[in-house]
Amino acid sequence: MGLHRFRPVQQGLPRLLRPVSHGLARAGTHQSRDGRSAVLTGAPTTPGQRLSFTTRSLVPADRATAWERALSKVLVDLEAVVEGGRPWAGELTAERLGALQITTEESGPCTILRSARSVAADPSTHILVRLQLDGSALLSQDGRTAELRPGRLAFHDARRPFRIVLPGPQRAWILMLPRALLRLQEGQLSALTATVLDDTEEGAAALLLPLLRGLLDEVTRTAAVPRRDDLARMAAEVLATLALEQVGSRPAPALWERITASADARLGDPELTPRDIADQHNISLRYLYRLFQAQGTTVNAWVRMRRLESAGAELARAGAAHRSIAAVAARWGFTNPSHFSRSFRDSFGVSPVQWRAAHLGTRGPAGAVPSTPGPRALSA
Repeated sequence: MGLHRFRPVQQGLPRLLRPVSHGLARAGTHQSRDGRSAVLTGAPTTPGQRLSFTTRSLVPADRATAWERALSKVLVDLEAVVEGGRPWAGELTAERLGALQITTEESGPCTILRSARSVAADPSTHILVRLQLDGSALLSQDGRTAELRPGRLAFHDARRPFRIVLPGPQRAWILMLPRALLRLQEGQLSALTATVLDDTEEGAAALLLPLLRGLLDEVTRTAAVPRRDDLARMAAEVLATLALEQVGSRPAPALWERITASADARLGDPELTPRDIADQHNISLRYLYRLFQAQGTTVNAWVRMRRLESAGAELARAGAAHRSIAAVAARWGFTNPSHFSRSFRDSFGVSPVQWRAAHLGTRGPAGAVPSTPGPRALSA
């Protein structure tokens, strides 16, 4: 089963991406046979212009590359890792209304990366918001991972690297807006990213998330231009309020940073427990659990994901190519190689061997990445 890894492409998009007027059929029904294209940059599109893109009329071998190019042009420079061997497709529509860009994205399983290289190539400062509609996603940034299920929302910052793992077919709204609209300090933005907002809990999110979904649903359905602009403006204000409320409920940044830094330093210790972390910082075990719950995760889930991320980073380094998978797993606190491989695949959608081959196949001594048609996912 092959694995394809693609890098950001700066040239124009394939001809499938083209403007469409509001009220036409959904993305996926437009074919690029007219020779026209709408080339987007890594910033919101022109106000009032709606664009659609689908991979469905492409041959399977070309779909993933075209999908990465489309995401990079509509949003920010991104890289994609997708598993080959099964049918795969992706569709999106994107439209800017005022300062808010609304993108509807539907695709099969893959991993989307905003790497340090991508950040350097495209210094966008926009804030992105992922609101999951169907399926699930794991969004990681700033040492945290937000598990997004339908109805959940998380912010991520284009200024810094992030990873989004899509383990299966899914659909989401991706909202992009200037960071100034959130009216937050940089430290607050760093505390906001990759934290889950869920309307099932008490607080402002329980009231504001249903309102946000209603506004976005109305924006995508109505054809009245002035009304759509007003609804989009209201949606942006709701996002700003949600962000402010979320950082207001976060633990003191200094304490959180001390806890996560000390836990990071001990990821290789398989005996690390929540009790050890609590005792090290002179807090109760219950308070430690509350701190991690406020971040949308648990102590054990956070430690496990940081271990997997660290192992993944090491597997992708050419300098570590001589180390076996088991050795890398043990280095990051996994005592059972089989358990490590299962956890890695569950989190990233590919095995450690495939992950290493995909990265070193383009940058190191591991040889060429296996080439098989079309990654798996959404039925073609």
